[in-house]
Amino acid sequence: MTMQVQIRQQGGGDVSLDDCARFSGSMEDALEASPVLSESYVLEISSPGIDEYLSSDKDFLSFRSFPVEVCFLAKGTKERQSFEGLLLERSEQHVHINIKGRIKKIPREDVNYVRLTSSTG
Repeated sequence: MTMQVQIRQQGGGDVSLDDCARFSGSMEDALEASPVLSESYVLEISSPGIDEYLSSDKDFLSFRSFPVEVCFLAKGTKERQSFEGLLLERSEQHVHINIKGRIKKIPREDVNYVRLTSSTG
């Protein structure tokens, strides 16, 4: 039997490896003292990981050069469009991505979301 537990910081901060280790020790002690589980088990403690949607300045710095999809409303038509490419930066006015060697600047006010993707799309 495998018991999987995901932990999160109350304030939404990052969960460290030390946080997982501390929680694992406490959880293991509690399970061992409890009559609830009578068979052997594997305890896995993890964090949910990163969100695929980038929002904070830290996200945009951390994932520079990563493959992303930028979804936005096109000027004039207000149609929803998206581009996929490598994230370059987010400035005060634009999100900059590299699409096959060409730099595309998308106005921040038009961006619906920026999402991490895999390198294969």
